[in-house]
Amino acid sequence: MKVAVVSRSGREVIKGGIELDDSATVTDLQEAVHARRKKYYPSRQRFTLPLQPGTSGKPVVLNPKANLSEYCEKNADSLTVVFKDLVYKYFGYEDERIIHPVQTYAMYYWCFHYFKRIMETFFVHRFSHATSPLSNVFRNCAYYWIFAAYIAYYVNHPLYSPVSDLQMKIGFAFGLVCQVSNFYCHLLLRSLRSPSGNGGYQIPYGFLFNIVTCANYTTEIYQWLGFNIATQTVAGYVFLVVAALIMTNWALAKHRRMKKLFDGREGRPKYPRRWVILPPFF
Repeated sequence: MKVAVVSRSGREVIKGGIELDDSATVTDLQEAVHARRKKYYPSRQRFTLPLQPGTSGKPVVLNPKANLSEYCEKNADSLTVVFKDLVYKYFGYEDERIIHPVQTYAMYYWCFHYFKRIMETFFVHRFSHATSPLSNVFRNCAYYWIFAAYIAYYVNHPLYSPVSDLQMKIGFAFGLVCQVSNFYCHLLLRSLRSPSGNGGYQIPYGFLFNIVTCANYTTEIYQWLGFNIATQTVAGYVFLVVAALIMTNWALAKHRRMKKLFDGREGRPKYPRRWVILPPFF
């Protein structure tokens, strides 16, 4: 059996075709192509039957375990297949793609974090009035999307070198504990407001709020620290530093506001001594 291997444009990939036994399989064809063109290793190849002129739809993909004769017309001793290179291309980088487990877990972790935030916005947080102008939506989207693309580029790059399996597990486990802790902090803050969102400022107590004023920001910072322990990229740590600076600024403003409101005068309770967001040894 003679097999003509062509590209989608009709150009011959293997000059003169390949001679194979009548009992040869598609896998045998892949091995034969690899023997003639070393860079096309079998897992990089996909073969389809050529579409007839004037027809539409998806071409038939050849099953690697099937015999080539199954795709030949009756009594035909030749076959034409269309070759597609499945090489992984990443911004100009061409090589065999290896997906490390940490890359998959990083995607799950990232998606879980923002899914959690969306669900909290709908079902946990209580707002007494509009807390952010519409213009902030564009700024916030740009902030999160740019950093997401920046981090994803390096975490998913073919040249990415993963950390040890133990470090990955410690980082993600620590980060997930912090995500759950962050959720619990939001539940405690929710309890300070009525269902209508009213109630004004109150002193939060319980859990990490007994140590720091803004425990919700503390756990937010730590959960990204866990992510970076597991993935370890410069882009991730840049995001961590920027996010920590932004939340520290918010925390300082809230800390000053709470101390001013709860100054112990006129029957008001005095705000207890607490760190703003992180104890000094951090």
